[in-house]
Amino acid sequence: MSIVQKFMDLLGKHGDKAGPAIDKAGDMFDRKTGSKYRGQVDEVQRRAKEAAAQQAQRQRQQQPPR
Repeated sequence: MSIVQKFMDLLGKHGDKAGPAIDKAGDMFDRKTGSKYRGQVDEVQRRAKEAAAQQAQRQRQQQPPR
């Protein structure tokens, strides 16, 4: 199993925790760059959260019912 597949599996299981982690990483990047790229970082954070939510939804749909 590739690292990407492992990441996607974890995202499906813990998708609710992805948003805060994305925010934290983006905020850290903003601090390190003196907020020079704030607009771009905000856009990347938004898109990453959308992608994480979509992947989590796909993972939930693929799991067999219990």
